[in-house]
Amino acid sequence: MIWLGAHFALVATAVIFTLTWSLVMQERRTPQSTLAWMGFIILLPYAAIPAFLIFGYRKRRNLPSAALPPPGRETGADDLDRLLTGYGVAPAGSGNTFRLLLEGPPAYEAMMELVRGAQESLSVTLYVLGDDEVGRAFCAALAERAAQGVRVRLILDSVGALRRPRAALRSLRRHGAEVRLYSPLLHGPFGGHVNLRNHRKMVIADGAGVWAGGRNVARDYLGPTAFADRGRDLSFTLGGPAARGFPRFFESDWTAAGAKSPPAPISAGADTPTGTTPLRLVPSGPDTPDDPLHDALVHSCHTARERIWIVTPYFIPTEGLIAALSMAARRGVDVRIALPATSNQRLADLARGAYMRALAADGCRFFMIGGTMVHAKAVLTDARAFVGSANFDARSLLLNFELMVLLESAEHLAELEGWAADLMATADQTIPQSHGLRRLAEAIFRLTSPIL
Repeated sequence: MIWLGAHFALVATAVIFTLTWSLVMQERRTPQSTLAWMGFIILLPYAAIPAFLIFGYRKRRNLPSAALPPPGRETGADDLDRLLTGYGVAPAGSGNTFRLLLEGPPAYEAMMELVRGAQESLSVTLYVLGDDEVGRAFCAALAERAAQGVRVRLILDSVGALRRPRAALRSLRRHGAEVRLYSPLLHGPFGGHVNLRNHRKMVIADGAGVWAGGRNVARDYLGPTAFADRGRDLSFTLGGPAARGFPRFFESDWTAAGAKSPPAPISAGADTPTGTTPLRLVPSGPDTPDDPLHDALVHSCHTARERIWIVTPYFIPTEGLIAALSMAARRGVDVRIALPATSNQRLADLARGAYMRALAADGCRFFMIGGTMVHAKAVLTDARAFVGSANFDARSLLLNFELMVLLESAEHLAELEGWAADLMATADQTIPQSHGLRRLAEAIFRLTSPIL
Protein backbone atom coordinates (compact mmCIF):
# COMPACT_ATOMS: atom_id res chain seq x y z
CA MET A 1 0.00 0.00 0.00
CA ILE A 2 2.96 2.31 0.59
CA TRP A 3 3.97 2.10 -3.05
CA LEU A 4 0.38 2.92 -4.10
CA GLY A 5 0.38 6.09 -1.98
CA ALA A 6 3.75 7.08 -3.40
CA HIS A 7 2.43 6.44 -6.91
CA PHE A 8 -0.59 8.71 -6.43
CA ALA A 9 1.57 11.42 -4.81
CA LEU A 10 3.92 11.29 -7.79
CA VAL A 11 1.03 11.45 -10.26
CA ALA A 12 -0.58 14.38 -8.39
CA THR A 13 2.76 16.22 -8.33
CA ALA A 14 3.23 15.66 -12.05
CA VAL A 15 -0.29 16.90 -12.80
CA ILE A 16 0.17 20.05 -10.69
CA PHE A 17 3.58 20.64 -12.26
CA THR A 18 2.19 20.25 -15.79
CA LEU A 19 -0.84 22.47 -15.13
CA THR A 20 1.33 25.21 -13.65
CA TRP A 21 3.68 25.07 -16.63
CA SER A 22 0.66 25.32 -18.91
CA LEU A 23 -0.57 28.41 -17.04
CA VAL A 24 2.89 30.00 -17.25
CA MET A 25 2.94 29.43 -21.01
CA GLN A 26 -0.53 30.96 -21.46
CA GLU A 27 0.29 34.24 -19.68
CA ARG A 28 1.30 37.08 -22.02
CA ARG A 29 4.91 37.59 -20.99
CA THR A 30 8.29 38.15 -22.53
CA PRO A 31 10.31 34.99 -23.29
CA GLN A 32 12.73 36.00 -20.51
CA SER A 33 9.90 36.22 -17.99
CA THR A 34 8.43 32.89 -19.06
CA LEU A 35 11.83 31.17 -18.85
CA ALA A 36 12.47 32.74 -15.44
CA TRP A 37 9.20 31.32 -14.06
CA MET A 38 9.83 27.92 -15.66
CA GLY A 39 13.33 27.76 -14.19
CA PHE A 40 11.97 28.76 -10.78
CA ILE A 41 9.39 25.97 -10.97
CA ILE A 42 12.03 23.38 -11.95
CA LEU A 43 14.48 24.37 -9.21
CA LEU A 44 12.06 25.04 -6.34
CA PRO A 45 8.63 23.65 -7.30
CA TYR A 46 7.24 23.63 -3.76
CA ALA A 47 7.90 27.37 -3.45
CA ALA A 48 7.47 28.38 -7.09
CA ILE A 49 4.05 26.84 -7.75
CA PRO A 50 2.28 28.60 -4.83
CA ALA A 51 4.19 31.80 -5.68
CA PHE A 52 2.98 31.68 -9.27
CA LEU A 53 -0.64 31.06 -8.24
CA ILE A 54 -0.46 34.12 -5.96
CA PHE A 55 1.82 36.50 -7.90
CA GLY A 56 2.15 35.12 -11.42
CA TYR A 57 -0.96 36.33 -13.20
CA ARG A 58 -0.92 39.47 -15.35
CA LYS A 59 -4.45 39.54 -16.79
CA ARG A 60 -7.84 38.65 -15.34
CA ARG A 61 -9.81 36.79 -17.97
CA ASN A 62 -13.07 36.96 -16.01
CA LEU A 63 -13.29 40.76 -16.27
CA PRO A 64 -15.09 42.72 -18.98
CA SER A 65 -12.51 44.42 -21.16
CA ALA A 66 -12.11 48.17 -20.69
CA ALA A 67 -10.74 48.39 -24.24
CA LEU A 68 -12.86 49.06 -27.29
CA PRO A 69 -12.92 46.78 -30.36
CA PRO A 70 -10.21 47.88 -32.83
CA PRO A 71 -11.80 49.84 -35.69
CA GLY A 72 -10.75 49.74 -39.28
CA ARG A 73 -7.58 51.40 -40.56
CA GLU A 74 -7.35 55.08 -39.58
CA THR A 75 -6.45 57.70 -42.14
CA GLY A 76 -4.90 61.04 -41.33
CA ALA A 77 -3.52 59.88 -37.97
CA ASP A 78 0.13 59.59 -36.98
CA ASP A 79 1.84 56.37 -35.92
CA LEU A 80 1.12 56.67 -32.19
CA ASP A 81 -2.55 57.40 -32.80
CA ARG A 82 -2.83 54.38 -35.08
CA LEU A 83 -0.98 52.21 -32.56
CA LEU A 84 -3.35 53.12 -29.72
CA THR A 85 -6.38 52.72 -31.96
CA GLY A 86 -5.14 49.26 -32.87
CA TYR A 87 -5.12 48.38 -29.17
CA GLY A 88 -8.75 49.46 -28.83
CA VAL A 89 -7.98 52.74 -27.06
CA ALA A 90 -10.71 55.31 -27.73
CA PRO A 91 -9.55 58.07 -30.10
CA ALA A 92 -8.57 61.51 -28.89
CA GLY A 93 -11.45 63.94 -28.53
CA SER A 94 -11.55 67.71 -28.51
CA GLY A 95 -13.90 70.11 -26.75
CA ASN A 96 -12.50 69.42 -23.27
CA THR A 97 -11.48 71.60 -20.35
CA PHE A 98 -8.28 70.48 -18.64
CA ARG A 99 -6.57 72.00 -15.63
CA LEU A 100 -3.26 70.86 -14.19
CA LEU A 101 -3.04 70.92 -10.39
CA LEU A 102 0.61 71.35 -9.48
CA GLU A 103 0.32 71.99 -5.72
CA GLY A 104 -1.45 70.28 -2.84
CA PRO A 105 -3.94 72.98 -1.72
CA PRO A 106 -5.41 73.67 -5.21
CA ALA A 107 -5.64 69.92 -5.82
CA TYR A 108 -7.54 69.48 -2.54
CA GLU A 109 -9.93 72.35 -3.21
CA ALA A 110 -10.65 71.15 -6.76
CA MET A 111 -11.41 67.65 -5.50
CA MET A 112 -13.70 68.83 -2.70
CA GLU A 113 -15.48 71.28 -5.01
CA LEU A 114 -16.22 68.43 -7.42
CA VAL A 115 -17.60 66.29 -4.58
CA ARG A 116 -19.76 69.09 -3.18
CA GLY A 117 -21.20 69.83 -6.62
CA ALA A 118 -22.31 66.28 -7.48
CA GLN A 119 -26.06 65.95 -7.98
CA GLU A 120 -26.62 62.32 -9.05
CA SER A 121 -23.53 60.17 -8.54
CA LEU A 122 -19.99 60.08 -7.22
CA SER A 123 -17.74 57.23 -8.39
CA VAL A 124 -14.34 57.10 -6.68
CA THR A 125 -11.33 54.79 -7.07
CA LEU A 126 -8.31 55.34 -4.78
CA TYR A 127 -5.13 53.50 -3.95
CA VAL A 128 -4.47 55.24 -0.61
CA LEU A 129 -7.07 56.88 1.64
CA GLY A 130 -5.23 58.27 4.64
CA ASP A 131 -6.29 57.80 8.23
CA ASP A 132 -5.68 61.51 8.83
CA GLU A 133 -7.56 64.80 8.69
CA VAL A 134 -7.56 64.85 4.89
CA GLY A 135 -8.88 61.30 4.48
CA ARG A 136 -11.53 61.82 7.14
CA ALA A 137 -12.65 65.16 5.63
CA PHE A 138 -13.00 63.48 2.24
CA CYS A 139 -15.14 60.69 3.74
CA ALA A 140 -17.29 63.27 5.52
CA ALA A 141 -17.86 65.13 2.25
CA LEU A 142 -18.87 61.89 0.52
CA ALA A 143 -21.19 61.02 3.42
CA GLU A 144 -22.87 64.42 3.18
CA ARG A 145 -23.60 63.90 -0.51
CA ALA A 146 -24.86 60.35 0.12
CA ALA A 147 -27.21 61.70 2.79
CA GLN A 148 -28.60 64.11 0.17
CA GLY A 149 -29.49 61.22 -2.14
CA VAL A 150 -26.38 61.18 -4.35
CA ARG A 151 -25.31 57.64 -5.23
CA VAL A 152 -21.78 57.27 -3.80
CA ARG A 153 -19.52 54.35 -4.70
CA LEU A 154 -15.96 54.03 -3.41
CA ILE A 155 -13.28 51.48 -4.38
CA LEU A 156 -10.16 51.22 -2.23
CA ASP A 157 -7.20 49.01 -2.96
CA SER A 158 -6.89 46.69 0.01
CA VAL A 159 -3.09 46.93 0.09
CA GLY A 160 -2.71 50.63 -0.61
CA ALA A 161 -5.49 51.55 1.83
CA LEU A 162 -4.42 49.14 4.55
CA ARG A 163 -4.29 52.06 7.04
CA ARG A 164 -7.60 53.56 5.98
CA PRO A 165 -9.91 55.64 8.25
CA ARG A 166 -12.15 52.76 9.32
CA ALA A 167 -14.50 54.75 11.57
CA ALA A 168 -15.07 57.34 8.83
CA LEU A 169 -15.75 54.58 6.31
CA ARG A 170 -18.29 52.96 8.65
CA SER A 171 -20.06 56.31 8.90
CA LEU A 172 -19.95 56.64 5.12
CA ARG A 173 -21.65 53.25 4.75
CA ARG A 174 -24.33 54.22 7.29
CA HIS A 175 -25.18 57.21 5.11
CA GLY A 176 -25.89 54.86 2.19
CA ALA A 177 -22.60 54.79 0.28
CA GLU A 178 -21.27 51.56 -1.25
CA VAL A 179 -17.64 50.79 -0.34
CA ARG A 180 -15.64 47.96 -1.90
CA LEU A 181 -12.09 46.74 -1.28
CA TYR A 182 -10.26 45.64 -4.38
CA SER A 183 -8.63 42.18 -4.04
CA PRO A 184 -8.68 41.73 -0.24
CA LEU A 185 -5.66 39.89 1.12
CA LEU A 186 -7.95 37.24 2.63
CA HIS A 187 -10.28 35.81 -0.01
CA GLY A 188 -11.38 32.56 -1.58
CA PRO A 189 -9.29 30.67 -4.13
CA PHE A 190 -10.91 32.56 -7.02
CA GLY A 191 -11.35 35.93 -5.30
CA GLY A 192 -8.45 37.75 -6.92
CA HIS A 193 -4.68 37.88 -7.25
CA VAL A 194 -2.44 39.60 -4.72
CA ASN A 195 -0.07 40.96 -7.37
CA LEU A 196 -2.78 42.80 -9.36
CA ARG A 197 -3.31 46.08 -7.53
CA ASN A 198 -5.66 48.93 -8.42
CA HIS A 199 -3.44 52.02 -8.56
CA ARG A 200 -5.93 54.35 -10.29
CA LYS A 201 -6.99 57.57 -8.59
CA MET A 202 -10.15 59.22 -9.87
CA VAL A 203 -13.21 61.04 -8.58
CA ILE A 204 -16.08 61.20 -11.08
CA ALA A 205 -19.09 63.44 -10.49
CA ASP A 206 -22.28 62.71 -12.46
CA GLY A 207 -20.18 61.05 -15.16
CA ALA A 208 -19.24 64.51 -16.44
CA GLY A 209 -16.60 66.03 -14.13
CA VAL A 210 -13.34 64.28 -13.24
CA TRP A 211 -10.52 64.76 -10.76
CA ALA A 212 -7.64 62.33 -11.35
CA GLY A 213 -3.86 61.90 -11.61
CA GLY A 214 -1.12 60.66 -9.32
CA ARG A 215 -2.23 61.97 -5.94
CA ASN A 216 -3.70 59.80 -3.24
CA VAL A 217 -6.16 61.29 -0.76
CA ALA A 218 -4.01 61.75 2.32
CA ARG A 219 -2.13 64.56 4.06
CA ASP A 220 1.21 63.62 2.44
CA TYR A 221 -0.24 64.30 -1.02
CA LEU A 222 -2.73 67.18 -0.72
CA GLY A 223 -4.68 69.23 1.79
CA PRO A 224 -6.20 72.65 2.49
CA THR A 225 -2.87 74.12 3.61
CA ALA A 226 0.70 73.76 2.35
CA PHE A 227 3.59 72.41 4.41
CA ALA A 228 7.28 71.94 3.69
CA ASP A 229 7.47 68.14 3.86
CA ARG A 230 4.64 67.43 1.42
CA GLY A 231 5.87 65.61 -1.69
CA ARG A 232 5.73 66.92 -5.25
CA ASP A 233 2.85 65.48 -7.23
CA LEU A 234 0.49 66.05 -10.14
CA SER A 235 -3.25 65.76 -10.59
CA PHE A 236 -5.80 67.38 -12.86
CA THR A 237 -9.46 68.11 -13.47
CA LEU A 238 -11.23 67.70 -16.77
CA GLY A 239 -14.65 68.06 -18.28
CA GLY A 240 -16.14 67.62 -21.71
CA PRO A 241 -16.47 64.56 -23.98
CA ALA A 242 -13.21 62.94 -22.73
CA ALA A 243 -14.69 62.69 -19.24
CA ARG A 244 -17.11 60.05 -20.58
CA GLY A 245 -14.23 57.56 -20.70
CA PHE A 246 -13.66 57.61 -16.94
CA PRO A 247 -17.01 56.01 -15.97
CA ARG A 248 -16.21 53.12 -18.32
CA PHE A 249 -12.98 52.42 -16.42
CA PHE A 250 -14.69 52.86 -13.07
CA GLU A 251 -17.36 50.30 -13.99
CA SER A 252 -14.60 47.87 -14.95
CA ASP A 253 -12.96 48.51 -11.55
CA TRP A 254 -16.34 48.09 -9.82
CA THR A 255 -16.80 44.68 -11.45
CA ALA A 256 -13.21 43.71 -10.61
CA ALA A 257 -13.96 44.56 -6.96
CA GLY A 258 -16.77 41.99 -6.99
CA ALA A 259 -19.71 44.40 -7.10
CA LYS A 260 -22.92 43.52 -8.95
CA SER A 261 -24.85 46.82 -8.81
CA PRO A 262 -25.77 48.54 -12.09
CA PRO A 263 -23.74 51.42 -13.57
CA ALA A 264 -24.48 54.96 -12.45
CA PRO A 265 -26.39 57.17 -14.89
CA ILE A 266 -24.34 59.70 -16.82
CA SER A 267 -25.39 63.33 -16.92
CA ALA A 268 -27.26 64.28 -20.09
CA GLY A 269 -24.80 67.09 -20.75
CA ALA A 270 -21.67 64.99 -20.39
CA ASP A 271 -20.94 65.07 -24.13
CA THR A 272 -21.28 68.84 -24.39
CA PRO A 273 -17.98 70.53 -25.32
CA THR A 274 -16.70 72.63 -22.43
CA GLY A 275 -13.37 73.81 -23.86
CA THR A 276 -10.89 73.33 -26.67
CA THR A 277 -8.32 70.87 -25.28
CA PRO A 278 -7.83 67.60 -27.20
CA LEU A 279 -6.80 64.60 -25.10
CA ARG A 280 -6.89 60.81 -25.01
CA LEU A 281 -7.21 58.33 -22.14
CA VAL A 282 -4.64 55.54 -22.17
CA PRO A 283 -5.36 52.65 -19.75
CA SER A 284 -3.26 49.78 -18.50
CA GLY A 285 -4.09 46.82 -16.35
CA PRO A 286 -5.63 43.37 -15.99
CA ASP A 287 -8.83 44.64 -17.66
CA THR A 288 -7.01 45.43 -20.92
CA PRO A 289 -6.09 42.41 -23.07
CA ASP A 290 -2.76 43.97 -24.11
CA ASP A 291 -0.37 46.64 -22.77
CA PRO A 292 -1.24 49.82 -24.69
CA LEU A 293 0.32 52.25 -22.20
CA HIS A 294 3.66 50.42 -22.03
CA ASP A 295 3.85 50.04 -25.80
CA ALA A 296 2.84 53.66 -26.40
CA LEU A 297 5.70 54.78 -24.14
CA VAL A 298 8.17 52.50 -25.94
CA HIS A 299 7.00 53.88 -29.30
CA SER A 300 7.21 57.48 -28.05
CA CYS A 301 10.79 56.96 -26.85
CA HIS A 302 11.82 55.38 -30.16
CA THR A 303 10.31 58.20 -32.24
CA ALA A 304 11.31 61.20 -30.09
CA ARG A 305 13.64 63.61 -31.89
CA GLU A 306 14.24 66.40 -29.37
CA ARG A 307 13.46 65.32 -25.81
CA ILE A 308 12.21 62.65 -23.42
CA TRP A 309 11.63 64.01 -19.92
CA ILE A 310 10.42 61.57 -17.29
CA VAL A 311 9.28 62.39 -13.75
CA THR A 312 8.59 59.31 -11.64
CA PRO A 313 8.92 58.19 -8.02
CA TYR A 314 10.31 54.76 -8.96
CA PHE A 315 12.47 53.73 -11.91
CA ILE A 316 12.47 50.00 -12.69
CA PRO A 317 11.83 49.95 -16.45
CA THR A 318 11.20 46.98 -18.68
CA GLU A 319 13.85 45.80 -21.13
CA GLY A 320 11.89 47.38 -23.97
CA LEU A 321 11.92 50.79 -22.31
CA ILE A 322 15.61 50.47 -21.39
CA ALA A 323 16.50 49.78 -25.03
CA ALA A 324 14.30 52.66 -26.26
CA LEU A 325 15.84 55.17 -23.81
CA SER A 326 19.36 53.98 -24.54
CA MET A 327 18.94 54.35 -28.30
CA ALA A 328 17.25 57.73 -27.92
CA ALA A 329 20.17 59.08 -25.87
CA ARG A 330 22.66 57.72 -28.40
CA ARG A 331 20.70 59.51 -31.16
CA GLY A 332 21.24 62.79 -29.32
CA VAL A 333 17.76 63.10 -27.79
CA ASP A 334 17.67 65.06 -24.51
CA VAL A 335 16.76 62.21 -22.12
CA ARG A 336 16.17 63.34 -18.54
CA ILE A 337 14.80 61.25 -15.67
CA ALA A 338 13.81 63.06 -12.45
CA LEU A 339 13.59 60.91 -9.31
CA PRO A 340 13.48 61.46 -5.56
CA ALA A 341 16.95 61.07 -4.09
CA THR A 342 15.29 58.88 -1.45
CA SER A 343 11.77 57.60 -2.12
CA ASN A 344 9.24 56.11 0.28
CA GLN A 345 10.08 52.61 -1.04
CA ARG A 346 13.60 51.57 -0.07
CA LEU A 347 13.49 48.38 -2.14
CA ALA A 348 12.62 50.41 -5.22
CA ASP A 349 15.60 52.67 -4.52
CA LEU A 350 17.82 49.61 -4.28
CA ALA A 351 16.48 48.07 -7.48
CA ARG A 352 16.94 51.19 -9.64
CA GLY A 353 20.71 51.55 -9.28
CA ALA A 354 21.84 49.15 -11.99
CA TYR A 355 19.38 50.60 -14.53
CA MET A 356 20.48 54.16 -13.79
CA ARG A 357 24.19 53.50 -14.20
CA ALA A 358 23.69 51.58 -17.45
CA LEU A 359 21.54 54.32 -18.99
CA ALA A 360 23.80 57.11 -17.71
CA ALA A 361 26.67 55.46 -19.56
CA ASP A 362 24.58 55.72 -22.76
CA GLY A 363 23.94 59.45 -22.29
CA CYS A 364 20.74 59.64 -20.22
CA ARG A 365 20.79 62.24 -17.44
CA PHE A 366 19.34 61.61 -13.99
CA PHE A 367 18.14 64.38 -11.69
CA MET A 368 18.01 63.32 -8.04
CA ILE A 369 15.51 65.53 -6.17
CA GLY A 370 16.53 65.96 -2.54
CA GLY A 371 14.57 67.07 0.50
CA THR A 372 11.16 65.81 -0.58
CA MET A 373 9.35 62.82 -2.03
CA VAL A 374 8.54 63.10 -5.73
CA HIS A 375 5.34 61.15 -6.38
CA ALA A 376 4.39 62.74 -9.72
CA LYS A 377 4.10 60.64 -12.88
CA ALA A 378 4.70 62.41 -16.21
CA VAL A 379 6.46 61.65 -19.48
CA LEU A 380 7.09 64.52 -21.91
CA THR A 381 8.26 63.87 -25.45
CA ASP A 382 8.57 66.29 -28.37
CA ALA A 383 4.95 67.39 -28.67
CA ARG A 384 3.09 65.10 -26.27
CA ALA A 385 2.84 64.35 -22.59
CA PHE A 386 1.51 61.42 -20.56
CA VAL A 387 0.15 62.38 -17.11
CA GLY A 388 -1.71 60.20 -14.64
CA SER A 389 -1.32 57.37 -12.16
CA ALA A 390 1.37 55.11 -13.69
CA ASN A 391 4.94 55.04 -12.39
CA PHE A 392 7.75 54.40 -14.87
CA ASP A 393 8.24 50.84 -13.68
CA ALA A 394 7.32 47.34 -14.75
CA ARG A 395 4.72 46.87 -12.00
CA SER A 396 2.71 49.94 -12.97
CA LEU A 397 2.97 49.34 -16.70
CA LEU A 398 2.39 45.58 -16.79
CA LEU A 399 0.43 44.61 -13.65
CA ASN A 400 -1.47 47.44 -11.95
CA PHE A 401 -4.75 49.00 -12.98
CA GLU A 402 -3.56 52.43 -14.23
CA LEU A 403 -4.87 55.34 -16.27
CA MET A 404 -2.96 58.12 -18.02
CA VAL A 405 -4.05 61.11 -20.09
CA LEU A 406 -2.22 61.82 -23.35
CA LEU A 407 -1.96 65.57 -23.98
CA GLU A 408 -1.03 67.46 -27.13
CA SER A 409 -2.08 70.99 -26.10
CA ALA A 410 0.83 73.43 -26.50
CA GLU A 411 -0.44 75.41 -23.49
CA HIS A 412 -0.39 72.45 -21.13
CA LEU A 413 2.85 71.08 -22.53
CA ALA A 414 4.51 74.41 -21.79
CA GLU A 415 3.08 74.39 -18.26
CA LEU A 416 4.34 70.86 -17.65
CA GLU A 417 7.75 71.69 -19.13
CA GLY A 418 8.12 74.69 -16.83
CA TRP A 419 7.08 72.65 -13.80
CA ALA A 420 9.53 69.83 -14.64
CA ALA A 421 12.37 72.24 -15.40
CA ASP A 422 11.82 73.94 -12.03
CA LEU A 423 11.86 70.55 -10.33
CA MET A 424 15.18 69.66 -11.97
CA ALA A 425 16.81 73.08 -11.56
CA THR A 426 18.40 72.38 -8.17
CA ALA A 427 18.66 68.59 -8.46
CA ASP A 428 21.86 66.63 -8.01
CA GLN A 429 22.93 64.93 -11.26
CA THR A 430 25.38 62.59 -9.56
CA ILE A 431 24.47 58.93 -10.08
CA PRO A 432 24.51 57.05 -6.75
CA GLN A 433 27.29 54.48 -6.73
CA SER A 434 27.23 51.12 -4.98
CA HIS A 435 29.80 48.57 -3.92
CA GLY A 436 30.02 45.19 -2.28
CA LEU A 437 26.79 43.74 -0.93
CA ARG A 438 24.63 46.59 -2.23
CA ARG A 439 25.83 46.03 -5.81
CA LEU A 440 25.20 42.30 -5.42
CA ALA A 441 21.68 43.02 -4.16
CA GLU A 442 21.06 45.31 -7.15
CA ALA A 443 22.20 42.58 -9.53
CA ILE A 444 19.87 40.06 -7.87
CA PHE A 445 16.92 42.46 -8.18
CA ARG A 446 17.63 42.98 -11.86
CA LEU A 447 18.06 39.26 -12.47
CA THR A 448 14.75 38.39 -10.80
CA SER A 449 12.72 41.25 -12.29
CA PRO A 450 11.65 39.19 -15.36
CA ILE A 451 9.30 37.10 -13.17
CA LEU A 452 6.91 40.05 -13.57
